[in-house]
Amino acid sequence: MPDKLSQYRHAQTPPPTGQRLWPLYGAGFENLGQEDSTIPASVPSIGPDDLLVRHDAVGLCFSDTKVIKLGQDHPRIYRDMQTDPVVLGHEVSMTVIQVGENLRGQYRAGDRFIVQADIFVDGVGYAYGYEIQGGLSQYNRLDQRVLNGDDGNYLIPVQPSTGYAESALTEPWACVIAAYQLRYRTGLKPGGTTWIIGAGESQARSYTISAGFDEHSHPARLVLSCVPPAFEAWLRTRAGQLGIEVIAAPDVTQPPQAEVDDIVVLGADPDLVETVSPHLAHFGILAILAEGPMARKVNVDVGRVHYNRWVYVGSRGSDVAAAYSATPVRATLKPGGKAWFVGAGGPMGRMHVQRAIQVSNGPGEILCTDVSDLRLGDLCDSFAAEAEAKGIRWNCVNPTDKETYRRTLESHAESGFDDIIVLAPIPVVISEAAGYLAPKGVMNVFAGLNRGMQAALELSDVYLKDVRVIGHSASTIDDLRLMLHQAESGELSPNRSVAAVGSLNAAKDGLAAVRDTRYPGKVVIYPQIKEFPLTALPDLKDSLPSVWALLKDGREWTVEAEAEFLRLMLP
Repeated sequence: MPDKLSQYRHAQTPPPTGQRLWPLYGAGFENLGQEDSTIPASVPSIGPDDLLVRHDAVGLCFSDTKVIKLGQDHPRIYRDMQTDPVVLGHEVSMTVIQVGENLRGQYRAGDRFIVQADIFVDGVGYAYGYEIQGGLSQYNRLDQRVLNGDDGNYLIPVQPSTGYAESALTEPWACVIAAYQLRYRTGLKPGGTTWIIGAGESQARSYTISAGFDEHSHPARLVLSCVPPAFEAWLRTRAGQLGIEVIAAPDVTQPPQAEVDDIVVLGADPDLVETVSPHLAHFGILAILAEGPMARKVNVDVGRVHYNRWVYVGSRGSDVAAAYSATPVRATLKPGGKAWFVGAGGPMGRMHVQRAIQVSNGPGEILCTDVSDLRLGDLCDSFAAEAEAKGIRWNCVNPTDKETYRRTLESHAESGFDDIIVLAPIPVVISEAAGYLAPKGVMNVFAGLNRGMQAALELSDVYLKDVRVIGHSASTIDDLRLMLHQAESGELSPNRSVAAVGSLNAAKDGLAAVRDTRYPGKVVIYPQIKEFPLTALPDLKDSLPSVWALLKDGREWTVEAEAEFLRLMLP
């Protein structure tokens, strides 16, 4: 006779007719659920091309709290939430319970999956946990939007031995590993629009474009503003030979089109850079060619660096192509270099730090800063010994300890940091940290800043020191596949991110904890277990001692601890 956990894993019991879920009816925590609780709902029936899945574990994300804060103003929500509420939860692991008639050759009950949350059908987004019902429900029907969308099947198979929380947390982990695989163009966009603008001191220099402006590759249109006469004549002649449309734009505040792929600024003019930057398209590049420093810092829309993947490149020379290709954007951490994680104590920061320690050819020095002593202390307890055992110089500092923080940064002022990973969405913090980039250093703005949020940056460093400021949001299905492989092969352990667990009814408390940064790691909800309050892992020693005994070092979630937890808590 199989035990309860074995039956659960193999989906050997039929689903109930009813379930519980958390509906969100609008902006604000008061609109989550009814009377601070889940509501009853029917388990959906399926058609011949559908699957019925059981949600096994769901990680709570700061993005979930953004939906709660914004309600229907959230860009991924486009329906009336009062009549058709949202069910959150995009970091989810699931098991197939029933298979539609037409899918029985492809799936069977007991198959396990994770889902790439960014689902698109005919270019329209139906993100899991946003437009499609998410993991804060016990069961869900998956239709052809998930199984046959624009990118094919958005489900990724999970091995039977992989933990439920472990697989659910590959979604946020995929965002982390994707941040180090970003690719940027190394030349003008072929077939795109290039806008070249001259500043005052540029008139005396002789410019050229040695690559990306020839018969092999070139933009489709060229916008010219105050370009030095000799360079403009060369550009117009070459454009005529290549069939490139040329448009004159004497007023830089009124360009002929709203968005352009490449903006080339000839000269060190901060006012000009601020004026034209908002016209960059998605994945746009602004190149600055100048010899001397700018008179002041430049206000940069770091929200669009993050979400729109803008990047600023530059050169002290006069070849536009060299501004792109001489120092290509580096997204990987510099092997043996110095890495600073700003806001390292939160759930995503811990993932970045863990990866930096465990990845091959990682940094030789790691500085972690966070304003919470609790989170910073837990980070050190979790990773300091491991980092030092690998020969990585390790240091944790709280910026509120102003003297220690000042001394720490002063000790790095001359050499700088090769990589600065920003996990705190605070413009003044970004501005301060950018000043400590080493030559050819990279700042990765991972924190989710709003579009339009400005930070003052020393953009002269882009061409005088070849520094780069890049950004990242979300992940692709390939990133998720790679992360699941790394988790299942033991290369990286998402379980180390778990900080607290609870049942479905504890999800509202869990989301408030995420909002209030109550825990140093991730909150994981198990929708199928008996009612269990949100509990930090160390506190399981009192409530579930047999589970606590299977934690690693009494503090880290394991597959074995999860199995014991489910044995005790499944109804």
